[in-house]
Amino acid sequence: MNLWRQDLGRAPDAVWDRTDLRVLILADNGLTELSPRIGALRRLRTLDLGHNALESLPVEIGELRSLSRFLYLHDNRLTKLPASLGRLTALRYLNVGENPLGSLPDELGSMAALVELRAQHCSLTGLPSGIGRLAALRELWLRGNALTGLPDSVARLRELRQLELRENALVEVPAALASLPLLRSLDLRANRLRALPSWVARMPALEKLDLRWNDRWEGGAPDPEVVAELERRGCVVLLS
Repeated sequence: MNLWRQDLGRAPDAVWDRTDLRVLILADNGLTELSPRIGALRRLRTLDLGHNALESLPVEIGELRSLSRFLYLHDNRLTKLPASLGRLTALRYLNVGENPLGSLPDELGSMAALVELRAQHCSLTGLPSGIGRLAALRELWLRGNALTGLPDSVARLRELRQLELRENALVEVPAALASLPLLRSLDLRANRLRALPSWVARMPALEKLDLRWNDRWEGGAPDPEVVAELERRGCVVLLS
């Protein structure tokens, strides 16, 4: 069911009677609340609630156990995600970006099938340690937060290929990244980095490292030997 941009203001009650739905798109409708009856749509595989004005989600969203493809929650006014999201163990894609969340619940770590997580511009100051349980995660997008570091559990994200940390408050490259065997792209633009540790040159799969718009390097620039070793291996290093 596609109800995109219909100026609804409120989802019609008839929607919740459609327990056969596999796809429900309610994006860009000015929704300010979501009925707990959504929990009855247990065949849903894709749910799009992006570009609304939701301030909270009912705990019943955790009843959507068949949700396996996409859950879009971006560009709302959410200040908290319900712990019940952790029950969505078949979900592969989750976008909670552009919400003033401040933090993510540790229960997200139970979303075992998650391949891509987007949490850009969410006012995050840290990540929950449970994120390390996302064993299938391949892409993690965290642009525009206030992260000063990453939890040690990130080292367990052995399938991670893409990590975006652009526009945060990192003063050093998180040591947990040294253990990621498949990480190909690391975006560290516009942070407060002071040094480039030697272990970065030994990251086996790294193909692109973006260090632009960091202006606090010790000695005025990242270690030239580390940069040279990365480039010798074929990694593209962006400095300016």
